[in-house]
Amino acid sequence: MIKAVMIINTQGKHRLAKFYDFLTAEKQQELISSVYGALCSRAENVSNFMDADPIFGPDSRLAYKHCATLYFVFVFDSSENELAMLDLIQVFVETLDKCFRNVCELDIVFNHNKLHTILDDIIFGGQVLETSSAEVMRAVEEISKCLFPLAFDALCDFCFSVCCSMMNY
Repeated sequence: MIKAVMIINTQGKHRLAKFYDFLTAEKQQELISSVYGALCSRAENVSNFMDADPIFGPDSRLAYKHCATLYFVFVFDSSENELAMLDLIQVFVETLDKCFRNVCELDIVFNHNKLHTILDDIIFGGQVLETSSAEVMRAVEEISKCLFPLAFDALCDFCFSVCCSMMNY
């Protein structure tokens, strides 16, 4: 089972933290800081896997990928394959790249709803649902088709109300 998914920038700020077990906000922040500390202390020529027992408790492993200014981190137990987790991180990053046309940290900060939609299409409740980037993109596009008319209507209503208030109607 996947225990957590995190995106942390190189300054240690988390841009996404999704835990699949209940943890208090303080505990989550403590874990994120510990993961960041562990990642920063690793040499660049070592593997992208590490034992996460000291941070997450027994039977915990961590796989990560460092892309530009971001660390993509998956924490999982022994029922998951390490290479499969690294591949799943790659699927997640590729999907974000397709969705945002070369994803950067700002895309993640300002599009958290779409980010969570993509992640929930890949992993839900700690279980892997989809491993195809193309299938995830198809699902995200379908959701966007449904949401765009609603967002457009809301924008039109907002503009109308602003215009009316400016004209004192």
